[in-house]
Amino acid sequence: MRVLFVALLLVYASGSGKVAGAKGSRFVCTAVPAGADLSCPVETTNRVQSTSPQEEELRNTIIQLRETILQQKETIVSQQGTIKELNSKLARCEAEAKSRGSARRKDYSKNTMGDLPRDPTETVEQLGKTMQSLKDRLGNLEQQLRTNTSGGPFPSELRDLLKRRLSDLESQLLTRVAELEDEKSQLYNETTAHRQRTENTLNSLLERITELEKSNNAFKSPEDFKVSLPLRTNYLYGRIKKSLPEMYAFTVCMWLKSSASPGIGTPFSYGVPGQANEIVLIEWGNSPMELLVNDKVAQLPLSVSDGRWHHICITWTTRDGFWEAYQDGERLGTGENLAPWHPIKPGGVIILGQEQDIVGGRFDATQAFVGELSHFNMWDRVLRPIDISAMANCSAYMPGNVVPWVDANVEVFGGATKAALEICEDRLFDS
Repeated sequence: MRVLFVALLLVYASGSGKVAGAKGSRFVCTAVPAGADLSCPVETTNRVQSTSPQEEELRNTIIQLRETILQQKETIVSQQGTIKELNSKLARCEAEAKSRGSARRKDYSKNTMGDLPRDPTETVEQLGKTMQSLKDRLGNLEQQLRTNTSGGPFPSELRDLLKRRLSDLESQLLTRVAELEDEKSQLYNETTAHRQRTENTLNSLLERITELEKSNNAFKSPEDFKVSLPLRTNYLYGRIKKSLPEMYAFTVCMWLKSSASPGIGTPFSYGVPGQANEIVLIEWGNSPMELLVNDKVAQLPLSVSDGRWHHICITWTTRDGFWEAYQDGERLGTGENLAPWHPIKPGGVIILGQEQDIVGGRFDATQAFVGELSHFNMWDRVLRPIDISAMANCSAYMPGNVVPWVDANVEVFGGATKAALEICEDRLFDS
């Protein structure tokens, strides 16, 4: 460092063209102690004070060079320390890598079921050895089984093996049984669905046959037929195609045959919008037969549930609500004040065999008529007793002027049927 400093001074002096001791400016070289701070002027007794610009510039240059050299020295020392530290870490890493490699090789040399080597070939070999070991153990167990067939006691290990095998067989058997049950259930469902489809097809054929029968009836006369309602359901019924005009009196007559108990149900009902019980003839449960007009009730002294044909006629007039009840041509009861001064409303629906909760529907099976019905006729007047007796004795036939009993005027639904009937011959046969 000191040599470099002196050399710089000499170079600067020679460049300026001035030599110490010459005339004019002169330079004085002063020894600087080792380790002295050059940023501060050195106090000497022989130093000549100078304030020329050249000396000031030279002093600044020297100071800058000295600071640069010090910084480079510090950088070199720091880099040397970093290199030493990196060398130390590298040595430790190499040592640890060598120790881990030896430990891994040592672990891989063991014949265990622990961590498998990363090499696929070593993995396959290790698994092959394990499988061979298991095969050898199984062969030993089978050999022990053959040895102990003479009746000697089985080893506990062999006994456990047999129990496990039996348990596996039992599980397989139960699984198979469950599969068979599932197949049986599926087969049953398929059979049920097939049976349902068959029944639907048969019902469709039955309805088609019924339609063909209705279109090709060969009754001797249009009125010589009956409607059969064999079951107490809410879907078997007949319907009159014609409706009623506004009426202030009526007579309704019919032949009935029923053995239902209790009560024969509802032979007919007439409902209009706003009043489903405009005219109803009903025998429900253990109650007597009733006539309803505009939902007003009168009990009738009639009894027809003996399984024989009976001729029934009911008359009513709006004047005082007077009514009459006939059975087999004989008047059995009369009354009044049944919906007096109420006109029968037009435009409704006449249903045979069911009581209407709404016009033309919402039937109740408990109120259904069970039996046979024929010659349902209706007039808009009160018939004379002699006319009613003549019809009941089969000495006269009078079709209704409002609703006549003809084949083309009656349709059946839900399994109800129409069949040929000569009522007077059948009545004589019953008697």
